[in-house]
Amino acid sequence: MEQRQLGRTGLRVSRLGLGTLTWGRDTDENDAADLLKTFWEAGGTLVDTADVYGDGEAEYVLGRLIEGLIPRRDLIIATKAGSVPDPERRFDGSRGHLLNALDASLARLGTDYVDLWQVHAFDPRTPLDETLGALDIAVSSGRARYAGVSNFCGWQLAKAATWQLAGAGTRTPLAGTQMEYSLLQRGVEREVLPAALDLGIGLLPSSPLGRGVLTGKYRHAIPPDSRGASDLAPFVEPYLDDTAGHIVDAVTTAADGLAATPLQVALAWVRDRPGVTAPIVGARTAQQLTAVLSVEALSLPHEICRALDDVSAPVHRYPDHDWSTL
Repeated sequence: MEQRQLGRTGLRVSRLGLGTLTWGRDTDENDAADLLKTFWEAGGTLVDTADVYGDGEAEYVLGRLIEGLIPRRDLIIATKAGSVPDPERRFDGSRGHLLNALDASLARLGTDYVDLWQVHAFDPRTPLDETLGALDIAVSSGRARYAGVSNFCGWQLAKAATWQLAGAGTRTPLAGTQMEYSLLQRGVEREVLPAALDLGIGLLPSSPLGRGVLTGKYRHAIPPDSRGASDLAPFVEPYLDDTAGHIVDAVTTAADGLAATPLQVALAWVRDRPGVTAPIVGARTAQQLTAVLSVEALSLPHEICRALDDVSAPVHRYPDHDWSTL
């Protein structure tokens, strides 16, 4: 699998990342082992997790697998901290919470360091410089090699990255940002992606298949064994409207013309967007993951990309419109 630099850093990662959102919950250790082995054998290196996935079980499972299945040195492990199970405070970006969470993640993972440590979301109750200071401590102490953020909007990302760059030599620059991005969700193109491109931050798209909708499996009905028929139905439902249906139809048409699958077309589109380093993909079985990894051989023709761009174009007007052309 092709390797890419994460932003303006020396960290090289596979251009697809393996997500572990369901590990330790819907995906048991045996299935996770099959997934990780399949990913690694295909040349994949980037494995993305978080301290709250499966209430910590995802990190436990990954830790056991890198101990007995895959050499630690062969993987780029990314995890996150900052989400808390508190209905009154969903995110805690305080220095104390973040560093305690990192130590707990390292214990579950059974490793001395993570390659990429990310703040899971912006915490408006904590001064941003305090949150970012935790990233500096993590990197300077060797507990993290690189640092990033997740779910920061455009101004939050720009403020955080600029603060870090202003302290060159004493603060660690942001290497990556993780945000949802797909043909069904192009909101990051409004401000986040331009900021990331300007500041040299690599984008790691989550849900690159539109929460599974872009595979085409929901075109005619909701499969009984799908997320749309489970307790995750509210997660999928926003992408089952008529607008999404037109986009899925276009992806399916493109796939037919290329002798490919809708999954391959949708994933190749986001993988090769400017500023994207590595979409994070999930799968329930090794067979599903093999289908995902088959996208490595596909590059979309320019005409197909342009057609998909047009059919999925978000409505961005003021202040995004280039008024200098008027």
